[in-house]
Amino acid sequence: MPSALSTDLYEVTMAAGFVEGDHGRGTFDLYVRTLPETRSFLVAAGLEQGLAYLETVRFTAAEVAYLRTVPALAELPAAFFDDYLARFRFTGEVWAMDEGTPVFANEPILSITAPLAEAQLVETAVLAIVGFQTSIASKAVRVAAAAAGRPAIEFGGRRAHGTEAAMWAARAAFLGGCEATSNLAAGRAFDIPVSGTMAHSWVMAHDGEEEAFRRYADLFGDQAVLLLDTYDTCEAARRVVSSGLTPAAVRLDSGDLGALSRDVRGILDGGGLRGTRILVSGDLDEYRIASLVASGAPVDGFGVGTALSTSNDAPALGVVYKLAEVERAGSWMATAKSSPGKATWAGRKQVWRMPADGRDRVGLRDERAPAGGHGLLRCVMRDGTRVGDAPALADRRAACQAAVAGLPAGVRRLENPLGYQVEVSDALRALSKAAMTR
Repeated sequence: MPSALSTDLYEVTMAAGFVEGDHGRGTFDLYVRTLPETRSFLVAAGLEQGLAYLETVRFTAAEVAYLRTVPALAELPAAFFDDYLARFRFTGEVWAMDEGTPVFANEPILSITAPLAEAQLVETAVLAIVGFQTSIASKAVRVAAAAAGRPAIEFGGRRAHGTEAAMWAARAAFLGGCEATSNLAAGRAFDIPVSGTMAHSWVMAHDGEEEAFRRYADLFGDQAVLLLDTYDTCEAARRVVSSGLTPAAVRLDSGDLGALSRDVRGILDGGGLRGTRILVSGDLDEYRIASLVASGAPVDGFGVGTALSTSNDAPALGVVYKLAEVERAGSWMATAKSSPGKATWAGRKQVWRMPADGRDRVGLRDERAPAGGHGLLRCVMRDGTRVGDAPALADRRAACQAAVAGLPAGVRRLENPLGYQVEVSDALRALSKAAMTR
């Protein structure tokens, strides 16, 4: 989990001011103002890591000692370091959407109600955790949809923005619909199936392809996956047949994957290897996958790396964390911004999904649910402790698939998708208008 120092300096300066001024609590919403151009919806992810961080975040003695040396904090009273930071823990309440839930612009993915100092100190880490995994899960849903029932495997560890990002990307990709990952650390940590083949270096390190294939097959038997495109793809397929090997699959990583997959399928079938699957990889994304599927290419699975682990077409998700209400002298007061392009909605909120109507409503948490609507936000943490057990990732993955399938077909299209209606309740509009005029 991130260090307590995984925060921005201004979070600490504000926290110090809130502690000194004996301020009360606040409610903050985490959401996305606008969807990326290439996304018609997002998939909420990262909640479990966010909650684990909130439960365990503490300042170590060494971290407190470091903060004393920061020039901007030099004038703060010793009590802030000795009493507040040294004893810090998160004591707030969190309402959140379940991981795997489709989410749209201006819908809170989670809301935190906590003492203002606590809520500020955890902002940076929570934004980073939830924002990154939501970005990758949202990409993975598209990749899985393009694969049209064929397995997509996350191959992006070496292209991710660091090894920690690779772990979280693999988790989010599995949540979003990928079948497996090549990342062993993620497989172990999150109980994700792992999958892998061989690299060109294995083939090049031997005297010839047939020797390389035989030695690999000797080690892994019928589970071997052989890489065919080191030299001549079709000739390599012929060598597999002539050698009498029966690999589980072969992989193509370059060239015209549609044409080569047809050629290789013909060679394998002609040699009695109808059960050997063809996997393809090599700078794939959802568009290239959809094109291969639409062309009828005999491809049985896809390995997706860079485009998935970096969400390369929408690499930075603009998640924000905005104050919606504040406690003063024991009373709660709604807050809202009216800044052009950055206006916010006030109060504690609920998001209701109305599947029969194909729309959502954002309103106040204590409003009556609209007809046919079910609330997406639930209390997942109280007094800094999780409510209930963490669901299995595989269960959330299945729930994600069902929830995405429940969206209108036009919204789920990869290209030229339809918009999705998110309405704001009259009560929320009235409260926000009143908050802006104070």
